[in-house]
Amino acid sequence: MTDKNSNYIKRIIAVALPIALSNLVSQLQLLIDRMFIGRLSLDSVSAVSNATTPFWTTMSTVFALTTGATIVVSQAYGANEIEKAKSYLAALFKFNNVFGIGLFLFWILCPQIVFRIMGVDESIIGMSIDYARYCAPVFIFTGIGSAISCMLEVSQKTVIMIAYGLTRSLTNIALDYILIFGHFGFPAMGVKGAAIATTIAELIGDLVVLIYSIMSTKLPVRPSMNQIIFSKLKPYLGTIKFGIPAACEEFAWNIGNLYLLVMLNKISVEAAGIHAIVFGVELIAVELFVSIGTATLTLSGFETGKKSMDGVWNVVKWSLILCGVISVVNVVLFMIFPETILGWFTTDKAVISAAPLYLLIVGIDLFPKSGNIIVGSGIKGYGDPRWMMLTQLFGTVFVISASTVLVMVLHMGIFEIFCMVVADETIRLIFNAGKLRRVIKKGFVSADS
Repeated sequence: MTDKNSNYIKRIIAVALPIALSNLVSQLQLLIDRMFIGRLSLDSVSAVSNATTPFWTTMSTVFALTTGATIVVSQAYGANEIEKAKSYLAALFKFNNVFGIGLFLFWILCPQIVFRIMGVDESIIGMSIDYARYCAPVFIFTGIGSAISCMLEVSQKTVIMIAYGLTRSLTNIALDYILIFGHFGFPAMGVKGAAIATTIAELIGDLVVLIYSIMSTKLPVRPSMNQIIFSKLKPYLGTIKFGIPAACEEFAWNIGNLYLLVMLNKISVEAAGIHAIVFGVELIAVELFVSIGTATLTLSGFETGKKSMDGVWNVVKWSLILCGVISVVNVVLFMIFPETILGWFTTDKAVISAAPLYLLIVGIDLFPKSGNIIVGSGIKGYGDPRWMMLTQLFGTVFVISASTVLVMVLHMGIFEIFCMVVADETIRLIFNAGKLRRVIKKGFVSADS
């Protein structure tokens, strides 16, 4: 391996590893959360799954809007236009909070609208509503939290995310134990207790990152308080121009997942619970892919700002190789220990007996899914987020159409739904890889041109 290639790998890992560790700790927290809830009942798992899918869809859409800022700020930083980068971030800090406050009000006042549209069974809808309402305060700091994430990623100073993940996750696990089951004199609150634990832990984790961002002297693109206060709307609109396609892509992906839940609910409450458990296992690997994808987006934007198309390709290439290694390791583990892995999350014998088949499909899904995350991040970092929006819209239409036919017309079950998800990821990877090839040949584009 040449020194040049080694340098790209080191840069990718330097950005991705702290985010990955934070996300892995967070996923461990979520998995333990699922273990605790799974000990209550499969109905409780289904209720939380139905609540968290649309809830975190809206959360991720706000963060996806920030992708536009990551593109333009990283390109400005790569071109050594530091004040320009600060002006974009200042506007992001100031104007990005409107979305979070609006979503907080929505999930406090009318979560039942979402769950009734989804067709959540009456036997569990009350638990889903409780979970959403008690988690709603998380949105209060979503705007500033997404702005801080953008600043840390572009500055390539993401180590604080490890402290964030550990603080949030350890707090959540401790509070889950206390509030779900009722320990140390607290009442057993079940699903409601899980939501309260998540909210408190998220707010404490956000506070850790906020204090670091204020105190650190190693953030070259951090705007001053005066820059934030007196920032204009125009730079923010400039980031939103590129953030909207990314947000639409994220929203479309999540709409497809929500519709899958609707179809699974039509099969049975148990089917929704099985889906939540099995794809919850996949999330560990996916969080690693997302972390590497974040590094790919930031570094490919930086290389685009430097007008180094070879740099863009090398970032994408080595990110794909890293994700490929992770996918192979996961498939091996899924094939060797399927019953053991699912046994951590449920005591249901029917689910555990079907584990080898379910986990094999999930393992296969990792390869095209990681490819879409990395290739898509490279395309967006180059300055073209619209393409990924279009291919995701295609994927969402495919998922909705195919799952409707499979469930409503052919009366098939969860196995066919899983296979359809793999087909969707594979088709989109073919489209996206072709686009990346054309991008590499084309040359440069500036995100704000």
